[in-house]
Amino acid sequence: MRGKTAEDARLLELLDPVAEAAGYEIVRLRMMGGSAQRRLQVMAERPEDGEMNVEDCARLSRAISEVLDAADPISGEYVLEVSSPGVDRPLTRLKDFAAYEGYEARIELDRLAENRKRFRGVLAGVEGDQVAIDLEGEEETALVPFAWIADAKLVLTDELMKRGAAQRAERLAAADDTHSDQEGR
Repeated sequence: MRGKTAEDARLLELLDPVAEAAGYEIVRLRMMGGSAQRRLQVMAERPEDGEMNVEDCARLSRAISEVLDAADPISGEYVLEVSSPGVDRPLTRLKDFAAYEGYEARIELDRLAENRKRFRGVLAGVEGDQVAIDLEGEEETALVPFAWIADAKLVLTDELMKRGAAQRAERLAAADDTHSDQEGR
């Protein structure tokens, strides 16, 4: 789910160690576009806090570019785009579903379950290798095998926006504290 195609999977194999060495985790990788203008989109974050600022994107982009230039795994021209997953992020790893428990998500399966592929509800954690989700209008929590999930992302809600704002405020306060400590020396 972090990559959709065989080419994406090969690129992940090549670039996961590069990202890890630079201090990041690749959340999702997609090679997009046709033959005219292709784009390699890499969404990443720092594993310790899930953050990815502009400087982080530039740093990871440089590290990835060096490896791509040396290995040359992509035929033809392409543009590299490194970004954060954003507030309404894709959920691509089992740990993402646990981290965002209590938030609304859309999940699309690679097969039919109860005569449908698309589900929307509130994430209720993870049980083994299954994602728990409280579906709209359902009494019982549904368990969906992680392996069946083709695509999933958070729904942009007021609660999710508040979480994002609180995290930004914490980062700014921490940056101010660091700056104040350095000035006091």
